[in-house]
Amino acid sequence: MLKLAPSILAADFKNLGQQVSDAAAAGAHYIHLDVMDGAFVPSISFGMPVIGSLRSCTDRVFDVHMMVEEPGRYVNDLKEAGADLICVHAEACTHLDRTVNQIKEAGLKTGVALNPATPLSVLDCILGEVDMVLIMTVNPGFGGQKFIPYTLDKVRALRSMCRERGLQTDIQVDGGVTCDNVRELIEAGANVFVAGSAVFKGDAAANTKAFLKIFEEYEG
Repeated sequence: MLKLAPSILAADFKNLGQQVSDAAAAGAHYIHLDVMDGAFVPSISFGMPVIGSLRSCTDRVFDVHMMVEEPGRYVNDLKEAGADLICVHAEACTHLDRTVNQIKEAGLKTGVALNPATPLSVLDCILGEVDMVLIMTVNPGFGGQKFIPYTLDKVRALRSMCRERGLQTDIQVDGGVTCDNVRELIEAGANVFVAGSAVFKGDAAANTKAFLKIFEEYEG
């Protein structure tokens, strides 16, 4: 199933609850929440209080993208705040297997994110243990960046790897995703699409529906 995950990093924080509600009501499947610590990435975004305060705005899946060093430290706090899925960067975990298992033991869905230049080989031992892999299509830390073209090949290679292993793993892409390039990403094998500016700059509901209309072309 093709799923849209609007990233609130691009939303108007003065009207955050309303914008999340608008995107969800228009049909967004996930709400993507980027947690940044100023260490793993240069920026600092928001943490558990914001996630917890938004939880009452929608019942959509809260997809928390942890751009922080050693994210395993925060698994229980994120669960209490209302996270449904926690995605951690392979590059940020000293013991990736341990962190993935912490998330699973908390009863949440698990994701592993890879930066653009991180090879897929880091997934060799963990791919069968996760629900989702996030391929970053920009370098993490800032919104509004341009899509990196070579990451399309990475998505194709990951989908091939999943097929070879008989896995139905979700492949999420994040960074520079728009209605103009989402078809290429679908055809490469991605099925979960993080869009920040492309949803929240302008009319969030209308922009959400524009993505969903494209999805319908592929899903019949």
